[in-house]
Amino acid sequence: MARTISFLVLCVGVSSISSANAQTTSSGAGIAAAISGNTVKGTMAASGGFEEFFAVDGQIRSSDYSGSWTIDGKRLCLSYDGDPASCWELVIDGANVTWIGRYGEEGSGIIIPGNPKGF
Repeated sequence: MARTISFLVLCVGVSSISSANAQTTSSGAGIAAAISGNTVKGTMAASGGFEEFFAVDGQIRSSDYSGSWTIDGKRLCLSYDGDPASCWELVIDGANVTWIGRYGEEGSGIIIPGNPKGF
């Protein structure tokens, strides 16, 4: 009985991990359509909270910094203060966005229509 329960717990855990990794990433066109002219607010594992407006012209504006964004295939690439760009695949589900890096999920957030804070 104990082996059966352990096996079931293991299967449920593996199933949860598989479904998280099985999310379909958005196309480059899908990413651009979702964020262009909109604000994204969220948290990244490496840098913490953020709120950024993604202008149609490829500029990123926030309350205290700016940068630029481009699409490279299926990845969103961001550059700040002249630093080399960092790129992520995104899973977009309605207004929810998940940032997928080399080692898996690296952040999440929501897409807010327009530029409500006037960045």
